[in-house]
Amino acid sequence: MASVLSPDRYVPASVRTSVKILIVGPFAVGKTTFVGTLSEIRPLRTEERMTQAGALVDDLSGVRGKDTTTVAMDFGRLTLSDEVVLYLFGAPGQQRFTQMWKDLAHGALGALVLVDPTRLQDSFDVMGLLEELDLPYAVAVNQFDGAPRFPDAELREALDLLPQTRLVTCDARDRASAASALISLVDYLFTPVRQEHS
Repeated sequence: MASVLSPDRYVPASVRTSVKILIVGPFAVGKTTFVGTLSEIRPLRTEERMTQAGALVDDLSGVRGKDTTTVAMDFGRLTLSDEVVLYLFGAPGQQRFTQMWKDLAHGALGALVLVDPTRLQDSFDVMGLLEELDLPYAVAVNQFDGAPRFPDAELREALDLLPQTRLVTCDARDRASAASALISLVDYLFTPVRQEHS
């Protein structure tokens, strides 16, 4: 008989700390991909096929090949050590889901904002909402194939980031790259300098 305590379903008994992290960003920036890339369990996805009716409310300008959208959340888990586990909650990017977004933020330690370098302006509402909720965040520029690359100083200025806000570049499809972005957030959350500015 197979063990009920399958390691891919349950965290080790030694885990003492669980951390809720939001993965946020505008519509079609790669949040579902990011959570799926990192999750050690089969991720929960609530994607639905986009319809013609959705074109009236979802701005598809600048988005290529998008035919599904998250309608509730993505959920994944990543065990960092024998004692620490991260629970990843990917929030929908459209403004009509703002209330759900706020509900997901309850109990979160922080958020990683995924940004599309070709649609930087689409990230302002997301970062504004995080600031309204007083939820600390780091920013990860999701480097899509063929997307332009900008110096960090230009990205910081364009996104109007505070000096202490972490900014990294990642590829949401690559586990090592996505993990590095997430580690930058966790490191930022526990940095004394950030606590002094809060």
